Amino acid sequence: MKKRKLNYRFHDPNTTETAADYLLKVLIKANTPKVERAIQQNADSQIEEKQKEHLV
Repeated sequence: MKKRKLNYRFHDPNTTETAADYLLKVLIKANTPKVERAIQQNADSQIEEKQKEHLV
């Protein structure tokens, strides 16, 4: 069976700016947990480093 390439077409009556704003909001909402997790991991590692410095 031959693999078919999917083509998507969006018929959006909004302006380009409105569509871009909407897509940006969707992408931000989808990636918020990843960003929060990365920030938390970075904060945890900085706390650990400061604790190690304090012990030395």
